[in-house]
Amino acid sequence: MESTKRLTLRVTRKTPELLCPEKSTPYEFKFLSDIDEQTFIRKYVKTINFYKKNPTMKGKDPVKIIREAIGKALVFYYPLAGRLRECAGRKLVVECTGQGVVFVEADADATLQHFGNALYPPFPNSDELTLDVPRNREIFGDIPLMFIQVTRLKCGGFIFSTCFNHTMCDGTGLSKFLSAVGELARGAAFPSIRPVWDRDLLNVSQPPCLSFAHREYDAGTGTSSGTHVPLDQMVERSFYFSSAEISALRRSLPPHLQRCSKFEIVAGCAWRCQTIALSLKPDEEVRFIGVMDNRKKIKPPLPVGYYGNVIALLVATTTAGELSKNPLHYAVELVRNTKHEASTDEYPGSMADLMVIKDPLSLTAGNTYIVSNLTHMGLEQMDVGWGTAGYGGVPKGSYWPTGNNQVSWYLGFMDGIVVPVCLPLESMKVFEKHLQVMMTAAPISSSL
Repeated sequence: MESTKRLTLRVTRKTPELLCPEKSTPYEFKFLSDIDEQTFIRKYVKTINFYKKNPTMKGKDPVKIIREAIGKALVFYYPLAGRLRECAGRKLVVECTGQGVVFVEADADATLQHFGNALYPPFPNSDELTLDVPRNREIFGDIPLMFIQVTRLKCGGFIFSTCFNHTMCDGTGLSKFLSAVGELARGAAFPSIRPVWDRDLLNVSQPPCLSFAHREYDAGTGTSSGTHVPLDQMVERSFYFSSAEISALRRSLPPHLQRCSKFEIVAGCAWRCQTIALSLKPDEEVRFIGVMDNRKKIKPPLPVGYYGNVIALLVATTTAGELSKNPLHYAVELVRNTKHEASTDEYPGSMADLMVIKDPLSLTAGNTYIVSNLTHMGLEQMDVGWGTAGYGGVPKGSYWPTGNNQVSWYLGFMDGIVVPVCLPLESMKVFEKHLQVMMTAAPISSSL
């Protein structure tokens, strides 16, 4: 189930350039939605796509093709070429200046095969394959809203990466932009799905009204007693849950949980193992926060081209002792119940209202396991002529923002789910041990 990758490669970058819309675009100010403005979204997030050699594209340069396609796409997605400002009341607005996004051309002395047969994080040398926001810079001012790098590989494949301002779009919104880049690169005159701004569709009701507890923003109880280790002493590994392994875990659940989703089973399993691995006191509060795409629950439905943030947070709370001593079904049921609450029609509006009632907001600190499900995000669908990506997602699948909070992006691979985990080395050993115990105890199908 585990994946560990080590590789050393050299990446040569050319001088960064500002890539502007191919044609002139409107100069105007566009306000973001109340969902876009959440404190934990005010940051830059990286994505990475890996492409293999395509013999039909022999002699063609992916850097040139992508550079030109982005310039065309920015004509339609022109707010991405602007700059973010903060107004009174912490309201965010985009000044559509047309100044462009950062684009870097690069070459690596490696082939796609060097990254292994299973393309998922952690990826070696990911810091050289992706761009960072300049140090000591906030998300406001003259800083571009997107940084893009295209890295040629010796085998004829290439790597495409972005570092984008999360307030502008979520993963699904970014995938719409990337799909447009692909269509324009392949000769289309305009994207098949026209982008829609309309951020006022997700603004608060008047007066604001909370219909749910929204425990993701509670202060929490007590302080964490878990191990606090410097980031440079953390290790990241990925664990692949195949469809057969998830089915085995499902068979260990009681009848009323047999129809749980793969995500609910895997999330409950990983949350339980991590809690045990961190050696928390039994009475310490622990939380699971799942970040979910809530587009299907918005009423009336959003325009298909809407590319802003449409996310909801599902929250489960218990104690380290209860989570650790109970069987797997305890954790799975917690995740399942909170997911159902966050899926109700009233939840998106309640969450938007919260942005105004409790301002500013930040996610609760301490003993929180935050998961974003990227298994159906579609970033890999970007096709600039070389076909869809062998992998499309994040370059590093897990990290610790503060204290004993871990953020992990779940990734789809073949018929299963990849769970990136970042822990101190000794805690990682405990995580692996308890994961193996759960898998060994799971009943084998009678048909095998």
